[in-house]
Amino acid sequence: MTTIAPIASAKPEAAPRSERVGVLLVNLGTPDTADARGVRVYLKEFLSDPRVIEDQGLLWQLILNGIILRRRPRIKARDYRKIWNVEKNESPLKTVTRAQAEKLARAIADHDHVEVGWAMRYGNPSIRVGIDALMARGCDRLLVVPLYPQYSAATSATVCDEVFRVLASLRAQPTLRVSPPYYDDPNYVDAVAASIEAHLATLTFKPELLVASFHGMPRDYVDKGDPYEGQCIATVQALRKRLGLDDGKLLLTFQSRFGNAEWLQPYTDKTIARLAKDGVRRIAVVMPGFAADCLETLEEIAQENAEIFRHNGGEAFSAIPCLNDSEAGIDVISQLVLRELQGWI
Repeated sequence: MTTIAPIASAKPEAAPRSERVGVLLVNLGTPDTADARGVRVYLKEFLSDPRVIEDQGLLWQLILNGIILRRRPRIKARDYRKIWNVEKNESPLKTVTRAQAEKLARAIADHDHVEVGWAMRYGNPSIRVGIDALMARGCDRLLVVPLYPQYSAATSATVCDEVFRVLASLRAQPTLRVSPPYYDDPNYVDAVAASIEAHLATLTFKPELLVASFHGMPRDYVDKGDPYEGQCIATVQALRKRLGLDDGKLLLTFQSRFGNAEWLQPYTDKTIARLAKDGVRRIAVVMPGFAADCLETLEEIAQENAEIFRHNGGEAFSAIPCLNDSEAGIDVISQLVLRELQGWI
């Protein structure tokens, strides 16, 4: 028989229920400094994640510690210095992600019990620091927003892994939600399409075609079930429909391959070189898989691939900025957040 304890004998709660909601924006990460030491620390954390490099066995450890971390930090540090925010002494990704969080807070300020924070999966501020800060502000419910339009295990899933590791160390855990990918969300597709149209209107030349470049991943990861490639394809198909372009005028490519394994194809650099050799003289490149400009967009595409295009005979090249903390970009994030907070606000 079930009995109900009298109110007088019930123990009071240790603390009153705070009923505040935390929103944590999370992006990939960045070195703290644009020198070899800072990049080495960052790469060590990044490349030691089994979501990024699945085989973390002895051979990989020898390659990572004996070759990559000895040579690559100096090379990548030079690349970071090309795009570094000297005024704030930080990478553009950190500058933009902070601005996204600040503007999101203002955009949803009428929900005065919602707190907004931001973090990086690798580097600083860490996810642990971000969660601790929100809980210190009284949040007992948490929405984590991985800033990746397309899901992959190497991006969205590893954010969740780290969030769960942090929560596993807490006795009083916040109630958790994680926002889904938004690769075909009409608001996102329209915002990217509008940003393309606005950027093209500022150019002194008319591109013969557009290239949509996404971060690559090993083909093997997709063959094992990662949905990333299919979601990239869906994004480009939606953009083609919205812009009224066929597959010959908006190409899909994958950049940033690493190592000797086969990655998702076609490769961005090889495609851009081929286009120039085939007589294409004017192109623009959009990066719909990035919520914020970073090394891969500002240096790899806007500088390195621009040089590849010109070296092979191309004449005019333009990299279209990511949505970043633009009004349209913040609207995409705020609409996603408000949708996922239903029932909490």
